[in-house]
Amino acid sequence: MSIRSNRLAGVHGALTAVFLTATSFSLGAGILLPGIVSAQTASQQTAPAPASAPAAPAPVGTPADAAPTPDATSAAAPKITEAEVDADLPHDLSVQAMFHNADMVVKAVMLGLVAASILTWTILLAKGIEIAGARRSLRRDLSEAMTERSLATLQARQHGRGMSPGVAMVNAAAEEIIASGDRTGGIQERVVSRLRRLEAAYGRRIGRGTGFLATIGATSPFIGLFGTVWGIMNSFIGISQSHTTNLAVVAPGIAEALLATATGLVAAIPAVVIYNSFARITGGYRAQLTDLTAAVTRIVSRDLDNQRSLRHAAE
Repeated sequence: MSIRSNRLAGVHGALTAVFLTATSFSLGAGILLPGIVSAQTASQQTAPAPASAPAAPAPVGTPADAAPTPDATSAAAPKITEAEVDADLPHDLSVQAMFHNADMVVKAVMLGLVAASILTWTILLAKGIEIAGARRSLRRDLSEAMTERSLATLQARQHGRGMSPGVAMVNAAAEEIIASGDRTGGIQERVVSRLRRLEAAYGRRIGRGTGFLATIGATSPFIGLFGTVWGIMNSFIGISQSHTTNLAVVAPGIAEALLATATGLVAAIPAVVIYNSFARITGGYRAQLTDLTAAVTRIVSRDLDNQRSLRHAAE
């Protein structure tokens, strides 16, 4: 009984010792563990990083190789577009360059208008010289017809002179008087008829060639307008083919169109001005021809009256 009690007391004492040891270990671990953890953390913060294999260096690239940001791309895009447009635009927009680059139809229109302009200035020079000489001759003939009293003296004064309206009218009147002979009835009417025909002939002659000026002045603007329409049509065709409204596509056709219009105006405006000037001058010339016809008719009538008076006196 005593032995069993001693064994129980020994087991009890061993269990008590184990419990006290475990309790002491747990308390010590609770006290020491936070200090150990904080010490390890401080050592990791202060200690240098352990040596490791060197990392591969990052590739060094130029600024152009770096990927552009959206803002940079959007900012650079207009500059590139403007540069391309400036490169595509024709830098030589002179008249010769535009004519050289023009369409064949536009070239033909401009060449025709240039030829019409040259014809206008040629008519101005040639017709101006002709009208100046004709007016000078007509003034002299009219002055002589106004001062002379008889057809014979007027014809003698004009002897050896080149053909002019006054010379032609005096000769025609003298020929009609000679052809009539002694028949004086109706002779004045026949002389007036021949003088009127000569007046109309010289009036047509002085106006010859001015019809070209009227035609050029009336049609040149429309021919230039045709070139304008053709150039604009080419511009729209270029827009449809390139699928863009870039100025480099539109500008050449518009320039050609405007050049054709300008050429038409250059041909038409001088033609109209010169035609109106010639119309005014030829109108005055025809009026002087009418005065000359009347003067020669008066001389013929005077001669016929003198012949009648002489016949009555002889009888």
